[in-house]
Amino acid sequence: MEQNDQRYLVRQNKISDAEKPPVFAKVMRSKEGVFEGVSFIKSKEKATVMTIAEANEAIAWAGKKKSNAHEYVTKIICLGQ
Repeated sequence: MEQNDQRYLVRQNKISDAEKPPVFAKVMRSKEGVFEGVSFIKSKEKATVMTIAEANEAIAWAGKKKSNAHEYVTKIICLGQ
């Protein structure tokens, strides 16, 4: 039985405002578990803990859906960071 390595968060910082606190990704899924998108929230504790593949999917979605994505740095961090 293979174990999923679920210990990553996706963090986003605004480039032009270094003093603004980072936000974290909360993944939205359908009842069937299908990925539907991401919302960025302030609470690190309520953010979705993901595998590396899920985190990459969240980053790709955020880059496509946000018209101002170029204003943000979005990256994957380990859960303990």
